[in-house]
Amino acid sequence: MKKNFLFLLLLSACIFSSCSGTSNYFQPEKKNDLRAPSYPLVTIDPYTCAWSFSDHLNEDVVRHWTGKKHPLLGAIRVDGKSYRFMGKEDLPLKTIIPTAAVEKWDAVYTEKEPAKEWITNDFNDASWQKAKAAFGTPEMPNLSTTWESKDIWVRRTFDLPVDYSKETVFLEYSHDDIFELYINGIQVIGTDYSWKNNVLKELPADVKQTLKPGKNVIAAHCHNRTGGGYVDFGLFKKEDLGSSFDALAVQKSANVLPTQTFYTFECGPVQLDVIFTSPLLMDDLDLMTTPVNYISYQVTPLDGKEHEVQVYMEATPQWAVNADNQQVSFAKEDKNNITYLKTGTIEQPVLGKKGDDVRIDWGYFYLAAANNPHVAMSLGNYHTLKKDFKANGKLSPEANTASLSPNMQEEMSILAYCNDLGKVSAPTNGYMMIGYDDLYSIQYFKDNRLPYWKKDGKVDIYQAFEKANKEYASVMNRCRQFDNQLMEDAEQAGGKEYADLCALAYRQAIAAHKLVQDREGNLLFFSKENFSNGSIGTVDITYPSAPLFLIYNPELLKGMMTPIFYFSESGKWNKPFAAHDVGTYPMANGQTYGGDMPVEESGNMLILTTAIAMREGNADFAKKHWEVLTTWANYLLKEGLDPENQLCTDDFAGHFAHNTNLSIKAIVGIAGYGKLADMLGKKEESQKYISAAKEMAQKWVNMANDGDHFRLTFDQPGTWSQKYNLVWDKLLGMGIFPEEIAGKEIAYYLTKQNTYGLPLDSRKTYTKSDWILWTACLTDNPEEFRQIIAPVYKYANETSTRMPLSDWHETTNANSVGFRARSVVGGYFMKLLETKMANNK
Repeated sequence: MKKNFLFLLLLSACIFSSCSGTSNYFQPEKKNDLRAPSYPLVTIDPYTCAWSFSDHLNEDVVRHWTGKKHPLLGAIRVDGKSYRFMGKEDLPLKTIIPTAAVEKWDAVYTEKEPAKEWITNDFNDASWQKAKAAFGTPEMPNLSTTWESKDIWVRRTFDLPVDYSKETVFLEYSHDDIFELYINGIQVIGTDYSWKNNVLKELPADVKQTLKPGKNVIAAHCHNRTGGGYVDFGLFKKEDLGSSFDALAVQKSANVLPTQTFYTFECGPVQLDVIFTSPLLMDDLDLMTTPVNYISYQVTPLDGKEHEVQVYMEATPQWAVNADNQQVSFAKEDKNNITYLKTGTIEQPVLGKKGDDVRIDWGYFYLAAANNPHVAMSLGNYHTLKKDFKANGKLSPEANTASLSPNMQEEMSILAYCNDLGKVSAPTNGYMMIGYDDLYSIQYFKDNRLPYWKKDGKVDIYQAFEKANKEYASVMNRCRQFDNQLMEDAEQAGGKEYADLCALAYRQAIAAHKLVQDREGNLLFFSKENFSNGSIGTVDITYPSAPLFLIYNPELLKGMMTPIFYFSESGKWNKPFAAHDVGTYPMANGQTYGGDMPVEESGNMLILTTAIAMREGNADFAKKHWEVLTTWANYLLKEGLDPENQLCTDDFAGHFAHNTNLSIKAIVGIAGYGKLADMLGKKEESQKYISAAKEMAQKWVNMANDGDHFRLTFDQPGTWSQKYNLVWDKLLGMGIFPEEIAGKEIAYYLTKQNTYGLPLDSRKTYTKSDWILWTACLTDNPEEFRQIIAPVYKYANETSTRMPLSDWHETTNANSVGFRARSVVGGYFMKLLETKMANNK
């Protein structure tokens, strides 16, 4: 008996060992067949978030989701030959003439329309005013000269010491609004009504031919239609580096799972497997918010022979700046058997920038690894460290930190990691950690808040790294198990293509948020409205993303909604409907959006509060906010059936009156309030609001009916739109609208699909993919569901717009129309949420 027990114990230990052994991590059990528009690599929060924008990891520079460079470079040296497997060598551009971020440059300007020769070199501008750039309205960055009229004409004359006609030259420009720019009389830029910062454009050959030694002129005109105005520009050249390595690794596969991205490469006689792990597990908020990701690697001989192998990885300080012209510092530290390489701006403007297309320039970026006699970590020159690795598989002797240049555009210094694996005859592996300490994360009504993981200052970044290092094996196993379960659940709910889309959306949706707590300990889970306007805590961003969080942790959804409740309940927002947002990321001090969305946001808040109650089986969250929910429900009773001309979440398509889909939202929101009242024992209120919702729904049917479908607006026959808001009536089991509405709409939608999806409505051919995934849930027929989501899969698989998944795309050619990396793709999980709620899980 004792022998049998020991045998079983030994067998159990062996089984456990084989399942948890590191090599097992590199063999994913699930395969995502989707060719992603962009591959998630490091996904921590809206600032520390890096992606590969190309099919192959070594085809392009690793980039922040905004498109700016966040370089990670990786190489492997096998028997003396080096292969680059990650990133691409690409130094910051060298300044020819600076933008105002570097130097307040001299120019002349006028606000009166000049003669047509104003763009030429020999134009007499002596009567124009002399000033320094940049030019713009008072809130603009790097401002020297205020410009508040409708038009400004600017001439910048400069002498060149050398001929740039054979160089690779870029124009960098920022403008707000309509902008035209000429170099030596040749037009280079002509925009429409738009506003963009730090745009790079390579100059064509005919323009470069004019960049000769002597006098040159850049002439620009900007017309400010409304709001802010801005003008800034400069010239830069690209350095042709060549390659520091012998060859490119041959990528054999890429596989995106919910928390991990897997790559496999052939590097001569060995196989290299690489995993990027973001442990965004929502059942463990400490782990989810810890700002540390893993890069793991394994080397396996392909020929059964022994090979000498070294692995190299590096990052640049561009991870810790908003722009390459910012000066940076460096440090190397050893604490508790972990080595850290650290960089950040010298300025450290904590919470000093807000906006959309901006990156963090406070706090510190880290590469870290456990101490190991075969691992070396070094700060040093961009070229020298790679050169030495290529030559001998080692890093250069330690550079004096004081000797490293703070100016990346003059001389780039890097943070480098090297592991000498020695003679490899069997699978051999290792890992490195990458992280960011943002010091403070969010300003919440003038109160600077620490990130959740810091536990009110009780945990520091070194403790976070130490825990991540100690729990590496456990975390890798947990991520593996979670990924497998999610993929299985999603495939069972909606099919293989649906599961693949969910895997791609998972990290993007979570990493577009930051978790903090208020002084009372309430969770505040702030979204950043990426590449749409930079708002923080936007209600109509929370609404589409909600299915993901309702499935995995409703407390996070409450954390998105709490700032909006507080805004009203504190009296800081005193309108009888919900606010649109609470500021511009990372400053959550009150709404900054230019217009209200009364029906939209009030309906969103009521529906989501109801969904939380249904998911949790109680209405405690609603009870806490009952007074303001009542105010919003009463507003919808008055204004919701036939909304006036007001903004809604699809405002990019223009706002209009009598929106039938918006009306559905109002009616379902009222019914949700009635359901909440019933759960709280308020029977009379429940009956009043549910009865009102049913009466409004019947009126809706009569007003919106257009024969074989229902209209876009009540007053426009021959129009149509996706009625995606109707899905909540089904999910929440309220039965307010007749069931035949969904069937009629689905049948009609199937006649309106284009190659890459169902258009949003009859006005345009573009669409919102998150809404399509909701619309698809209106059918209970699996084949109809598949028919509706298949074009979305095709869009993600074939789009030529390479960036983190855009939720707004053209259904005729798969091009992104706008938006990227937004949390709204959490809405892709609607089908899985429907399944979970139906199973009462």
